[in-house]
Amino acid sequence: MQLRSGSGTICRTVAAAALLAVTASVALPLAPAGAHSPPPQRPPSGVWQVDGYGEVFSLNKGRLQEYQVTGISCFKGLSAERAGGQGGAARYANDHGFVFTVRSTGRPDRAWMHIDGSPGDRGLRRLDALPAACLEPAPRGPVAAFDVFWQSFEENYPFFSAKGIDWHAVRDRYRPRIDAHTTDAELFAVFREMVSPLHDAHVAVLAGTTGSYGTVRPGTVMPDEELDAKVTSYIEKRDLKGGKLRQFAGGRISYAELPGDQGYIRISGFGGYTEAEDFEANSAVLDKTLDAILTPATTARLKGLIIDLRINGGGSDSLGLQLAGRLTDRPYFAYAKRARNDPADPTRFTRPQPQYVQPAAGRPRYTGPIAVLTGGSTISAGETFTQALIGRPGRTVRIGENTQGVFSDVMERELPGGWQVMLPNEEFLTRSGTTFDGPGIPPHLREPVFTDEEFAKNRDSAFDRAVAVLGHRGR
Repeated sequence: MQLRSGSGTICRTVAAAALLAVTASVALPLAPAGAHSPPPQRPPSGVWQVDGYGEVFSLNKGRLQEYQVTGISCFKGLSAERAGGQGGAARYANDHGFVFTVRSTGRPDRAWMHIDGSPGDRGLRRLDALPAACLEPAPRGPVAAFDVFWQSFEENYPFFSAKGIDWHAVRDRYRPRIDAHTTDAELFAVFREMVSPLHDAHVAVLAGTTGSYGTVRPGTVMPDEELDAKVTSYIEKRDLKGGKLRQFAGGRISYAELPGDQGYIRISGFGGYTEAEDFEANSAVLDKTLDAILTPATTARLKGLIIDLRINGGGSDSLGLQLAGRLTDRPYFAYAKRARNDPADPTRFTRPQPQYVQPAAGRPRYTGPIAVLTGGSTISAGETFTQALIGRPGRTVRIGENTQGVFSDVMERELPGGWQVMLPNEEFLTRSGTTFDGPGIPPHLREPVFTDEEFAKNRDSAFDRAVAVLGHRGR
């Protein structure tokens, strides 16, 4: 299943015209006047292959069952129960906060799936039956675990070429070290060595009691609660001169008024706002929070707004688009998503689905100058939100350092023996068809972010630069 990493919530060039031509759903023609109404559509049922994502879904008797498939394996994934829907659409939900909507396109062999919290839809193609591997006992043992691990990356990971990694050479180097007597500790060490050179914060190995492994781009730090608390204290003491941030959304969003009619919003994650794990509950809390911060009086008064994402562990991309909708008075292009879609060819992807920022209807919005603070600990949904502000009609400047460079949803794959591996398979494209995967989104104005020297000399250069830039623009 596809997850977002971070925040504790588990995060080829395309012509611009192609990006704008693709829509996220199929429009069905209207019947001509006087024609008989078509029969009502029924929600899809049966077995469906997802375009990209290495998944097959069975929809039967009100139950959705995921199967994670490669060319050599099939493992049962999560399941969900029917939870409503109407017409040609059905909703499925489970106790872990996942909500799926599966809807008909009017064609018997095609359908769409949407996962709450993840922008865009996923195409489904009908299969006659489950793949044969899904009806056989799952492979077992260290060799099988190695093969499924390697194959999962081989069929789904999009960035080997960009990172200069020969994945076939990696297999040739490490597979001879694995046999039926390989211990868990030895196998875990091999997996670590295989993926470490990727320097990809959306890659992780979860090996139960044996251990877990994840990494970040060299020279950057993974955000955690300890770092977040340290930075919060530093900002209150240094930037707010002893003032306190107003806390919202379980402490993941905070706000303060600054001199000169400037506002400061700090966001440590796009999720985890409530004990309820589902997207709908988090979305409601976000709206309530933004209503309290961006009141009509505040938005009328503010001459500048700082949005601090420097310690942001990610979460839901849809929540990022929801926030961006409070920062514009007209729709605009945010990014386009596509997923690797051919196990044998890493250059083939699904058609890009453009996503747009839509102004929040009936709610106060701020459309003035914005300074966005970013750094290497701006990860995943923190980055897709930053990308969604690139085309913002209002004046927007990025200050700090490059973001982490991981944008995709995260695939969680089961391995023989009960371990899991996590990896990305999507690209988030700009209007011109490029991506920021790897190096991250660069700032317009480069300043150090929470370095040892900054702390030692009581500096916050990025914050001070933002205050100065917005003060200048506000005059």
